[in-house]
Amino acid sequence: MFVNFQMAPRWKGKDAKAKKDAQAEALKEPMSKIVSQLQSSLVQSNTCGFLSGSSVHLAVGAEQLHLLDKACFGSPVRTVEKDKPRFQLSFEEAFYLCYSLKCLKINNDSDDTSPQNSEELWHYMKSKKETFPCFYKAYSHLRMKNWVVRSGAQYGADFVVYCHHPARVHSEYGVLVLSDGEDKDLNGRLRVWSDVHCTTRLLGGVAKILLVLYVNRNGSSNESPLCLANYTIEEHTITRWNPEQCREKMVIHANSDNGTG
Repeated sequence: MFVNFQMAPRWKGKDAKAKKDAQAEALKEPMSKIVSQLQSSLVQSNTCGFLSGSSVHLAVGAEQLHLLDKACFGSPVRTVEKDKPRFQLSFEEAFYLCYSLKCLKINNDSDDTSPQNSEELWHYMKSKKETFPCFYKAYSHLRMKNWVVRSGAQYGADFVVYCHHPARVHSEYGVLVLSDGEDKDLNGRLRVWSDVHCTTRLLGGVAKILLVLYVNRNGSSNESPLCLANYTIEEHTITRWNPEQCREKMVIHANSDNGTG
């Protein structure tokens, strides 16, 4: 099942002209084009990252630094070596660049020069983050549709998604990732009605819609990244019902029962 994403983007700007300019700039340089430029740049520069706890760090040049920011992957890290900028990627971001786009190599640590293969990275990331297989499937599912995917922690969600760079547009959806089988309590969310109500109310208060991604494992184990090909995604949006909302401006007022039929 696929949701038809037709919610109108809310462009950022002080006035109507600024918002129109932000939209024009985004249309001139779509996110798919920016990600393609990043992919080429990382391949040409033979960029390597290294595992650091529950994230991946990159030492990058000025061009890669610029493109990582434009494509909304990771965040810059302050270091004492100002001439060697670093970027920090989440597991989902790093594995997407490495496994799906094949433009990033990842070593075990900063002193290692032997890149980890996909199987080794998969097992490492899964050992550090139990929910990684399903979260990665959800992340890559949205990224492949050219959505910008960022952490949704501040909104009580797993992710938030934007149609372009967050500097130009507000996020449209707060995303929760759920799963079936053994992972049905993936993040303990939406098991009770009060959580559904609180989540939709919170997201509605910041003009976002709750998007639930159900990851169906279809009986596949998660011992290898090859399982991702068997995983499927169901998309559902959940919104609060507004009892004052009418389909038309004219409201029909029922007459009181006076016995006249």
